[in-house]
Amino acid sequence: MKAISNPRLAALATITALVLLVGGCSTFESRSQEKAEVFNALDTHTQQRLKKGEISVGDTADLVYIALGNPDERRSSTTAKGEKLTWIYNVYWQEYAGTVHAGFRRIVIYDPQSKRYLVYFEPVQTDVYRQRSEERIRVEFLNGRVTSVEQTKP
Repeated sequence: MKAISNPRLAALATITALVLLVGGCSTFESRSQEKAEVFNALDTHTQQRLKKGEISVGDTADLVYIALGNPDERRSSTTAKGEKLTWIYNVYWQEYAGTVHAGFRRIVIYDPQSKRYLVYFEPVQTDVYRQRSEERIRVEFLNGRVTSVEQTKP
């Protein structure tokens, strides 16, 4: 492997490698390996349930993490019964919002008969998409255990 002689390129290569290493996809397999001690101690039925992304009342935060991954939002509050955590999972998509005029494209053509360049302006339209998100699953924990699961049905 050839060493990078430019210090800026070497720094950029190092940062890129770290981003790729740290920012990998979170899949069920990677999460179950990350929490292998917890996952391997579970019975087969519970392992299969988590693999399907199903969670139940009484599950721990580790089990929810293995099944669903990191939540998009975390909220916490203290109640008379103990610490209440809420994990919120969202679904994201783009929604078509229409077409807008984006400007003009200049087209230059050489006319061999008149021996000069002709300039045309053509209107340019572009599609517009709106970023959308919607809460899909809300999981509430009390003292480290799931007490309720709210889920929208597609």
